[in-house]
Amino acid sequence: MSMWNKILLCIMIIGGLNWGLVGLFNFNLVGWIFGGALSIWSRIIYVVVGVASLCSILMLCIPEPRGGSQ
Repeated sequence: MSMWNKILLCIMIIGGLNWGLVGLFNFNLVGWIFGGALSIWSRIIYVVVGVASLCSILMLCIPEPRGGSQ
């Protein structure tokens, strides 16, 4: 797994944990940390998580190149 994939996975885990807290306890951790769900910083985090998810979807559809020398 490449470093890029690991970064995307960590970002998606953060987003997933936040959604789990929203679903279970009606508590938005990202909004709480960054000053409300509608603050500019919270919205930036939400966009970053969404972009990471889209990139991961694309990685599922594009096969990894196979190197013959290793």
